[in-house]
Amino acid sequence: MDAFAALADPTRRQIIELLASKGQLSATDISDRFKISAPAISQHLKILRETRLLAMEKRKQQRLYQINPEAMSEVEGWVAKMTERWEARYRALDEVLDVEQQKLKKGKEDNE
Repeated sequence: MDAFAALADPTRRQIIELLASKGQLSATDISDRFKISAPAISQHLKILRETRLLAMEKRKQQRLYQINPEAMSEVEGWVAKMTERWEARYRALDEVLDVEQQKLKKGKEDNE
C-alpha cells in the first residue's frame, strides 16, 4: 500500500491530523480519542507505519508514534506539483475567457 492509499481512510487521516497537532503520542493516547476498538486503531497505526507516514519508537511497554516528516514531505511535494499543474490549466482557461470576453465587447461596440 502506498501513502495515498493509506490516507484514503478517514480514520488514518484523523490520526495524522491528531499527531500533527499534538506531536508524539502513545498508541493508548491515540486509541482513547477514537470511538473504535484499540485493535482497529492498532491496525491503522500499523498501516501508517508500513507506509512510512508514521514513525514508532518503543519505550519500555509503550509505543510512541509521531509523523515521519520525510514521508509527509514526499506527499506534500506531489500535492504541490499537482496543484501547480491545475493552476497552470486555470490560468490558460482564464486567458481564453479573457480573449472571448474582449471579442464580445468589441462586437457589442461595433453594433452600437
